[in-house]
Amino acid sequence: MNEDILVKKCIEGDNRAQKKLFDLFAPKLFGVCLRYMKDHNLAQDTLQDGFVKIFTKLSDYNGKGSFEGWMRRITVNTCLDQLRKDQKLKVNTPIDDVSFLVKDNHWIEEELTAKDLLKLVESLPDGYRVVFNMFAIEGYSHKEIAEQLNISENTSKSQFSRAKSHLRRKLIELGIER
Repeated sequence: MNEDILVKKCIEGDNRAQKKLFDLFAPKLFGVCLRYMKDHNLAQDTLQDGFVKIFTKLSDYNGKGSFEGWMRRITVNTCLDQLRKDQKLKVNTPIDDVSFLVKDNHWIEEELTAKDLLKLVESLPDGYRVVFNMFAIEGYSHKEIAEQLNISENTSKSQFSRAKSHLRRKLIELGIER
């Protein structure tokens, strides 16, 4: 069944189509939730909330652009809503609270797995992690991040820079950074 038919059947309330849509996209969207939420159970809850929003707003999808991208954006926004609700989003970490090194020409060894990278991203302080995910992985601009998180563009840029530096330091500690 192609994506358009699947979406149409979901809008009509077909439970089998909804389950198929969930089964098809839940693993990828769960990965998105895991990047934002440090707790596995909270990531699962957020995924469920995200799918409720997706199914509720499905009739708003106009077929322009990637359907997966549309669902991803809803999932990211659901994660951000959850972080705001839990008041865990601390974007302005004082510079004295984090030591980091800034160097040029760093490369990651090929043996570093995606799972290892996810753990490194999860180790970031909350504000750094959210900005890093939104900019580097989801492709939001610093202007969009600033609007979503109610911060300045410069704060977004500095949080991203600090996140990269924090990741570099972790890679050096692991002996992976050259």
